[in-house]
Formats: sequence, structure tokens, C-alpha cells
Amino acid sequence: MMTETTWNLPKTNSGPWQSRPFHRQYLMRQANDLFDFFEAASINPKGGFFELDDDGLPLAEDNATRQIHVTTRMIHCAVIGSLIGRPGSDEIIDHGMRYLWEKHRDHKNGGYLWSLNDEGPQDDSKQAYGHAFVLLAGSSAKLAGHPLADQVIADATQVIESRFWDEKVGAVREEFANDWSETSQYRGQNSNMHLTEALMAAFEATGDKAYLAKAQRIAELIIRKHAVQMDYRVAEHFHADWSLDNGYEGSEMFRPSGSTPGHWLEWSRLLYQLFVLGQKEHGWMTDAARKLFRNSIELGWDKMHGGFFYTLDWDNQPILREKLWWPVAEAIGAASFISAYDHDDYFQVWYRKLWDHAENHVIDHARGGWLSELKEDLTPTSRLFVGKPDIYHALQACLIPLYPATGSLTHAIIEADHRPHR
Repeated sequence: MMTETTWNLPKTNSGPWQSRPFHRQYLMRQANDLFDFFEAASINPKGGFFELDDDGLPLAEDNATRQIHVTTRMIHCAVIGSLIGRPGSDEIIDHGMRYLWEKHRDHKNGGYLWSLNDEGPQDDSKQAYGHAFVLLAGSSAKLAGHPLADQVIADATQVIESRFWDEKVGAVREEFANDWSETSQYRGQNSNMHLTEALMAAFEATGDKAYLAKAQRIAELIIRKHAVQMDYRVAEHFHADWSLDNGYEGSEMFRPSGSTPGHWLEWSRLLYQLFVLGQKEHGWMTDAARKLFRNSIELGWDKMHGGFFYTLDWDNQPILREKLWWPVAEAIGAASFISAYDHDDYFQVWYRKLWDHAENHVIDHARGGWLSELKEDLTPTSRLFVGKPDIYHALQACLIPLYPATGSLTHAIIEADHRPHR
């Protein structure tokens, strides 16, 4: 039986892994393996990107559906590749940006379509989640000098501001029909969390503090108002007035019931980033970040087999017992970022433990990529996710520890690149 690691690091092995040459080589090798698996195989010659199966082949080669979060995340990751010097990345950025601007963008009604195939829209709804990633893709592409980046940033900003943003509460509405008629009263934290990520990237790319102010307001609502009051657990689902909807049951993949410890981990890193970008003025953010991280471990980590349960109920019992790849990836990024500021051994212990888990159970050494889903006993399964959905979470887990904890990964790469070379 596995028991939770609570010991302190011995003096003989206390230095952070992130500063050790071998570990840094390991991280870059893992990142390069991910690029090798995803980049060339994902390119759809008809535009956009394929989603891949476990062997790295297109899930649907003929008339594949392109979802907006897949398009935009691949753009973001190709920008990361370009910034670190990965050959081939700039062509992938261009391939994705042109498909985003020419096909995902709704030229009639404005905004961006959720999904389409060679024949046209498959789901023509307008989702806040998708628009957050459009802003992220544009902001990242600007750092790589893509000619469409400024247009995408300006367009996405205008749509988010005029259609999604609710100034009274400081967060975005969730979804609309293609013609911008309202389709539901649902409000969700996940889209707002990813918009927080995108707003910080837009601030870094443009210098416009209005983006940062919006990110801070979202954090105030989702974390300071709600998560803190719920003993540092992040609520996912809300009514139109932003009161908690405890009984909500939606898509098990995108809107599962209960709470998702992986999002507690994602927020813990984003809060630290927001704290740093906000000139370290909001001390509550770091306190919340550390408590969210610890809670995700204490409540969400399976002490018998390892790995994070996908969702918990409000009595802190597992609902969906599957272990997905992305919470582990987000936990690695969070542990690394927090440990740059908080030198409590707890975060370095868990940074190592999380990489042990990824290396031994999640990384697919035989075929490449990371296994997207494991059963409770850590054997592979495909109940919620099929194949290897994307590169985004795992790539950032590999590279965040290699760069200064000063903001978004893309910003940190540029900052490190501009330091004087000795």
C-alpha cells in the first residue's frame, strides 16, 4: 500500500531537481519526444490539426473534425517550440493561425466556431472556453512574430469584451448560439480559469494592463469569493447569478459533476503567476495557491495506487475514479512554480513524486506521448478520452521547471533568452 510522502528531504539530496543538469536534460528530452510525437503527425493537409490515437495516427483521417481548443493549443505549443529553437515550429504556427482566422472565425456573425470539418461547421456555437484559447493563441503567436497575431488578439478581445464579459461580476458568460442568442444560464469556472491564463498572456504580449485587471477580477470571484469559503476547493458549476450549482451534471469530459482536483492544481500555478505579474501586491493569491495545492494532494491523490482521481463530491469522496494525464502535468508545473518562491520541502518532495508517477505510469515510452487515461489501478483505459488528445498540458509540465517563475512559460523563455550570456 502506498502511503503519502511527508518526510523532509535529507541534506545529501535536498537541492532542487530543477537545478540539476541531468534532470534538466531529462525534461528537455521529454519535451522533444512530445514534439516528435505530435507535431508532424498532427498537421492536416486540408487545414487545422488532426487528433491522434495512441500510436500517433489520426483518429479520423477522412474529413476530420477540428475543435477550436485543439487548433489553438497546437498554435501555442508550436510557439513554445519556436521560442526554444525547435525546427519546423514556425510553419506549424502559420498553418494553425491561418486555419483559425480563415475557418474557425465566423465571418458573418463574429466570434469563433467550436468545431468544423471539410464541409463546414459541426458545432457552430460560441463558447467562452474556446475564445479564451483564441486569445492565448494570438498572444503567443505575437511573441513569435506571426503577421496575423495582432488581428487575432484585437478580434478575440473585442468579442470577449462585447459578448462574453460580465462587468458586474468580473467573469465571462459561458455560451451562445451561432447568432449570439442565449442558449443557457450556465456559468462555469473552467472557461474563466483558462481565460485568466489567456489574459495574462495577452498582458505580457501587449503590455495592456486591462487584461491583467480582468484576470485579477476572475481570480477574486472564482477563488477568493468561492474556493476560499469552500475550504480551498474549487467549485466548477454555477447558476446565472454565480451561486453554486451543486447538483449540476454535464459532460463527463468537459463539465463533470462535483469538483476537479486538477483544476485546483491549475489555479495554484495561475495564482502565483498572477501574483508575480501584479507586482506581488495581492498576498492572498499565494496563500490560496499553496492551500489549493496541498488540498489537491490530501483529498485528490489516491493513496493506494497513486494518481489523482478525476472528480470528487462535496464530501471529498471520488466520483470519477479514472486518473487522467493532465492533472499530473498541471501538478508538476504548480509544484515547480510554487517551489521557486516557497522553499518548504513539501513542494519539492511532491515535484519529485509527481515525476516518478509520470515516468512510471503515464509516459508512453513504447509509442510516444502520454497515456491520456488510467483506471484506478493505473492500467490504461479509454472510457473518457480516446487516444492522445493534445500536447499542451504535458509539454508545459516538461518546460515550466526549466525557466524562471516570472509569468507565462512563453514570457519566461524570452526572458531567459535575453539574459546576458557568459
